[in-house]
Amino acid sequence: MRILANQLDKFLGKSVTVEGWVNSRRDHGGLIFIDLRDHTGIIQLVVTPENESSFKLAETVRDEFVLKATGKMREREPGLINPHIPTGKIELVVDTLELLNKSEPLPVNTHDDGEKSSEEMRLKYRYLDLRRPSMQNLLKRRSDYYRFIRDFMYNRDFTEITTPILANSSPEGARDFLVPSRLHPGKFYALPQAPQQFKQLLMVGGVDKYFQIAPCFRDEDPRADRLYGDFYQLDMEMSFVDNGETVRAEIEPLFIDLATKFSDKKLVMNSEPAKEYLKNGSKIPCLPYDFAMDTYGTDKPDLRYGMELINLTDVFKDTDFKVFKTECVKALLVKGAASLTRREIDDFTEQARKLGAGGLAYILYTEEGAKSPILKFMTEDEIKSIQKITGASTGDAVFFGADTRTKVNKVLGELRIAFADHFNLKNPKEVSYAWVIDFPFYEWDEKNNKLDFGHNPFSMPKGGLNTLEEACASDLTSMPREGSCLSESELPVKTGERTGSKNRLQSLLAIKADQFDMVMNGYEVCSGAVRNYNPEIMYKVFNILGYNNEYVESRFGGMLNAFKFGAPPHAGCAPGLDRIFMVLESVDNIRDIVAFPKNGSGVDLMMNSPSTVDESQLDELSLAIIPEED
Repeated sequence: MRILANQLDKFLGKSVTVEGWVNSRRDHGGLIFIDLRDHTGIIQLVVTPENESSFKLAETVRDEFVLKATGKMREREPGLINPHIPTGKIELVVDTLELLNKSEPLPVNTHDDGEKSSEEMRLKYRYLDLRRPSMQNLLKRRSDYYRFIRDFMYNRDFTEITTPILANSSPEGARDFLVPSRLHPGKFYALPQAPQQFKQLLMVGGVDKYFQIAPCFRDEDPRADRLYGDFYQLDMEMSFVDNGETVRAEIEPLFIDLATKFSDKKLVMNSEPAKEYLKNGSKIPCLPYDFAMDTYGTDKPDLRYGMELINLTDVFKDTDFKVFKTECVKALLVKGAASLTRREIDDFTEQARKLGAGGLAYILYTEEGAKSPILKFMTEDEIKSIQKITGASTGDAVFFGADTRTKVNKVLGELRIAFADHFNLKNPKEVSYAWVIDFPFYEWDEKNNKLDFGHNPFSMPKGGLNTLEEACASDLTSMPREGSCLSESELPVKTGERTGSKNRLQSLLAIKADQFDMVMNGYEVCSGAVRNYNPEIMYKVFNILGYNNEYVESRFGGMLNAFKFGAPPHAGCAPGLDRIFMVLESVDNIRDIVAFPKNGSGVDLMMNSPSTVDESQLDELSLAIIPEED
């Protein structure tokens, strides 16, 4: 029977059989030592010349050869103990040695020590990269992670149900992966971006509490925190729930347990303004979307550090300084930033320009006093007010943003993250969570100059149908477009300009969705909402955007028909398991926590996909490749 390396200390004085890969080999003339590695650790084999056949074989083995060894376990001599490995006090004296397979010279390093192979080579030879002990441990940890989550859900009476992979196209905010149908030429399935429609139909079907660890497929550009193609989420839904608070209360303990019980990280919240949004003894604040944007410049704030945006608009309401004669003036107090070099300030300024700012004004508070090129344009009262409101002291720096409120929040929000990186404010041993709630139901699409959904049409607008009708009724001065409550005259004349029936557009933009996100160390790791289960409301939210009822029925007929047969109120969410695990493991690149990821271009270097297919396969699917024009 094969015994694993981490079990061998129980077999001292007994004959055992071990199998694994050669981690290293050392020939000491009269003795050969082989470190044999399995997925649990390393055991030292001792091969003596008296055992002629085994010794002869041991002379030929190389790294990563696969061996089987049988022999007696014994304690090492005191001077030969290796304190760096768990099995460093024991060794196996080989009686028989068998070669199970040879290995060619390796193109990548399979050890955690030494030079790390490039990501391209590691992904190309991922099956070898997975042999590294750290990767073996990560795969085991991920398995334990899934078990931990499943146990949590089972203990709360959720039923695990799988939903279809071949589904219909659904507007989830990303491009679909389409699958052509052989049996129905010209028609396509879509791989699900999420099981959204199916889990809502389960609620209609009488399932009380559903979950699954669901594969999701989205054709989005990869990033360090987003895998290309497929990822996994904990998909859950609850019946007879008409508010987001119930869902958050149900799932919040899981997030806390993952940080405090599954990992060794400390749960913190180091931003004072956020503490005002703790409710009912919760350890996680519920931040309104508008508060998050105004305070942190982002809807996914990292609360491991403070450095909030400080509003100075009133300080400069009567200023003569042209740069600050704008809709909004805000500042960041960066502790210790007076030590920044001119080149470092220039780098931050360039980053601000790339985000749309004209530049980056600043004041450095040094031992000699305040220093800045902009001080000469300010009054003494303005200079004193800045220091008083920001709380700046010697050694600090204040950086300014002046423009529209939206742009100022965006620029300073990104700079807040950049300064935190520069000054090492993101403690990898800490986890900070925040719920972000009350997202806008609609948003203005500046690029296409139109009103659109802020997230998706499946969320319930707060206030329901009454809120929608009241917004459409406000300042009604002309007949609306077909199917829409916004007339042509009510649309902005140019991108971003609010003209025409300003009240109505603002009323629509003020509608909040009963939707929420969970933020973890600055990453969005979960989205959820109370669902729109009322057909009348579903029609209305689309009508406002100019889509008629026939369009809604053609896209969501299955759900709409189901909702007509007594759909209960329901709500749910979907934590992203890959991203959460990345944070728990303190990994910067999400590809490092997945067994077989694609590279940054969406290519599987190991399996050489995507790839071309035979012409006969295309013919079966009634497809043809259109050559690119020169």
